[in-house]
Amino acid sequence: MSLFKNFSLDKIKKGLEKTKEKFVNKISETLTGKAKIDENILENLEEILISADIGVETTEIIIEKLRKELKNESDRSIENILKILKSELTETLMDGKLKISDNRPYVILIVGVNGVGKTTSIGKISNNFKNLGKKVLIVAADTFRAAANEQLEIWAKRAGVEIFQGNQNSDPSSVVFDALNKSIKENFDVVLIDTAGRLHNKVNLMNELSKIYRIIRRVLNRNADDILIIIDANNGQNAIVQVQEFSKIVNLTGIIVTKLDGTAKGGIIFNLCQKFKIPVKFIGVGEGIDDLQEFDKIEFVNALFENNNV
Repeated sequence: MSLFKNFSLDKIKKGLEKTKEKFVNKISETLTGKAKIDENILENLEEILISADIGVETTEIIIEKLRKELKNESDRSIENILKILKSELTETLMDGKLKISDNRPYVILIVGVNGVGKTTSIGKISNNFKNLGKKVLIVAADTFRAAANEQLEIWAKRAGVEIFQGNQNSDPSSVVFDALNKSIKENFDVVLIDTAGRLHNKVNLMNELSKIYRIIRRVLNRNADDILIIIDANNGQNAIVQVQEFSKIVNLTGIIVTKLDGTAKGGIIFNLCQKFKIPVKFIGVGEGIDDLQEFDKIEFVNALFENNNV
């Protein structure tokens, strides 16, 4: 069941049009008119999956499962092949809704490199919580980029939530320390912490993120409730490296994949789930404040395969 009220399957379908065209439609074209599904067809399917950024390792797992299914399957019609493939792809995915626990405040730490959509995602998540009647605080811990805080201010105003900012160039961990104490004192329900676009190959920036992680634990006497990494779907396989590096510093609890509406590389979601076993929490399918959608693996695959005889 969706926690938020803005879930729209139509928006997801529209946002996945480019991925569907490169991915599922090509699969249907490959299968159409074939009298039987042989090894050549499976190799063609393998090429399509890899080209859709599902990844070599993940694709091999899916194709091998499909091969085993077909050995025991008398019905090799296109409809049934698509049905089996759809089932295998769904099994690859992991979803997971945000769950508001009894912890107050509920703290969400947002990480990721510059340009992936951290600021807009924070604004949209804040809006979702505000619509549930929650008291929300955004923490601007990217103190080295004035433009980042200006953007966050705009989104906080759009969502109708409060923002906490330190002085420019002040220590990000000290900003987080003060903000968390404020949130406890003033009974905020949800705190979302923005961090700088920490390049995964910059040791000093990663060390700063680790320091923020420790400050959260010190103030709350527990870890952040969720640590979400933002991934731009346009990054394709480079997203794998980003998740690998951030996982070395913090215990990621979820992934947000943004900008799906502008790319044909939506298959990266399958690769991320298969490789890291980290659930996707949200997908971004548009620019609007309601266009960050909770991820549901069944609905996601249904949206890809709609009107393809399954």
